[in-house]
Amino acid sequence: MHFTKMQGVGNDFVVLDRADFPLETSFSNLSIRFCNRHFGIGADGLLVVSRDAPGSAFRMQMFNPDGTEDMCGNGLRCVSLWAVRAGWLGTQTEFTVAVKDGTRQVRILEVEEANRAALIGVDMGVPRLTAEQIPFDAPPGQRIAQYPLMVEGEEYSITAVSTGSTHTVIFGDAPTEEVFQRVSPQIENNPRFPERTSVLWATPFGDNGFRVRIWERGAGETLGCGTGAGAVGVAAVVDGLCDAGKPISIISKGGTLKITWPGENQPVDMVGPAHLIFVGEFGL
Repeated sequence: MHFTKMQGVGNDFVVLDRADFPLETSFSNLSIRFCNRHFGIGADGLLVVSRDAPGSAFRMQMFNPDGTEDMCGNGLRCVSLWAVRAGWLGTQTEFTVAVKDGTRQVRILEVEEANRAALIGVDMGVPRLTAEQIPFDAPPGQRIAQYPLMVEGEEYSITAVSTGSTHTVIFGDAPTEEVFQRVSPQIENNPRFPERTSVLWATPFGDNGFRVRIWERGAGETLGCGTGAGAVGVAAVVDGLCDAGKPISIISKGGTLKITWPGENQPVDMVGPAHLIFVGEFGL
């Protein structure tokens, strides 16, 4: 079985062509196996691409290392570069991709190194800000902005957003290693989040920038997260830390993403890189 390994700001993925597998294949189970860094290929997620997407160039499915299906902005850029390499796009530089919760517009801005790297812009859709949309256990219509969440008797001010996946942003000084490792999984699995949540610790940096450390639901710490970067940008505007419509630099251990959100009822725009790591073969 052939696969492609790709990464975007350090968020790495195994990419598979759906046509290479029987209809009854459980990609949830394959994700658990492939993403294992000791007994599999090793990745932050499994991306499955197919041409079964009427009205779109192709479809992307994303599975976390624990087998749960999710949405992923870094993965969307990676599969777009994969589609360029596979010849699925022809001369198209702007196209639509079908994803878990609808469709996303993608634009190829630059391609270099014999189609091994690209700079890609992605329309991440309109963020969801109310409790029932995130989802978060609170009255319908309530925004979870600067919300006091108790963890082991200590209060954390959180802003929760869904950018295709549930994210919780905590602005302030960078957490200590002990706090990051102990508190992040407790917030991820807090009963107020019925579908769990990723956790992003965001520290202001320079002019309109944030350094982030990422705890991704179903994966643990990751070097980058596209939907998470979008959530930080949206939360920064919601909390009054940044102006709507101005590019915000989200700097993670894996690199930098540019996030722009014009404001209410407008989609989030993300620009960032995608890279081919290697192509390989795995024995099922």
